[in-house]
Amino acid sequence: MEITKVRVHKVEKEGSRLKGYATVTIDDCFVISNIRIIEGENRLFCAMPSRKVNDDKFEDIVHPTNAETREMFETAILNEYKNPTEEN
Repeated sequence: MEITKVRVHKVEKEGSRLKGYATVTIDDCFVISNIRIIEGENRLFCAMPSRKVNDDKFEDIVHPTNAETREMFETAILNEYKNPTEEN
């Protein structure tokens, strides 16, 4: 599996921990949208798309099944988020 494209849309909202949204294309044939880029206590991290299942609980719609794949996604997304040379 290879991440073939990452697009980032930055969000600039005063006081918000949400810093942007990412869309990732895998192997030029599968797209995952609405991956949130969040400012955590110690670092930026990515939150997979989710839906509300009851009044106080959210459930991921898609998610990596192991730490290696999660790291691959986060690295690609955060590198694109931090890249100042291209429009995100």
